Amino acid sequence: MKPAPHIARKRFGQHFLTDQDIIETIVREIAPKPEQIVVEIGPGLGALTQPLVERLGRLAVIELDRDLAARLRSHAQLDVTEADVLKVDFAQLRQSLLRTRAGASSIDPASKLRVVGNLPYNISTPILFHLLDFVDVIEDQHFMLQKEVVDRMVARPATSDYSRLSVMLQWRYTMQDILAVPPLSFDPPPRVDSAVVRMLPLQNPPLVDVRRLSEIVRVAFSQRRKLLRHTLGKWLEEKQCGARFDLQRRAEEVPVQEYVDLALAAG
Repeated sequence: MKPAPHIARKRFGQHFLTDQDIIETIVREIAPKPEQIVVEIGPGLGALTQPLVERLGRLAVIELDRDLAARLRSHAQLDVTEADVLKVDFAQLRQSLLRTRAGASSIDPASKLRVVGNLPYNISTPILFHLLDFVDVIEDQHFMLQKEVVDRMVARPATSDYSRLSVMLQWRYTMQDILAVPPLSFDPPPRVDSAVVRMLPLQNPPLVDVRRLSEIVRVAFSQRRKLLRHTLGKWLEEKQCGARFDLQRRAEEVPVQEYVDLALAAG
């Protein structure tokens, strides 16, 4: 007896990918290999899951929806974590998966995670920030997201899309918008366009206090239409930071490296 069709749950932001050409292109861009440890966030009905596991032999998945998690557990080649991804410790998950696969000689004990997924639109940004805490154990990330989010992730300074998200991700990743995905590629179709982004952790990132950088960037973009002397300037005065910094600009005009340098000086 076949299981009843799964109804997409709005509270989980579920939109299931159904376009086979798009699926094949995404998997080709990920290029999974059997000796790698791949973790899929939000596998849903398995559109990416099945082609991934066919190339890998074994795949780890994180699924919050208990009904979908139950279906996934029936697949012998999946390691299923039923949890809110925002509460998953990816460093511990990596160790657990390495122990589980210790018998597979092709798995290098130094292997990092490759993380992929069609991220729920309603919590995609919190997931990206959560993963920043575990970037040291991650080899790369391939995500499908709302196109406007991807546009902000890869935006350059002095453009309307350049934002707090741009700075907080670009200081740690090289990113590339690799594929546009129209609404009709999903069931149910979302009301927005989507895109797939590739995220590669920088090998030698600046050794900066992330909390300090985050605070500086948050203050800078809190009133992005105003010159920084009205926002970040006041913050620097309160912190008694004497760092030389041009405050006669708006937040979107400041390159990522200058925010990093300021965080280093203010530390």
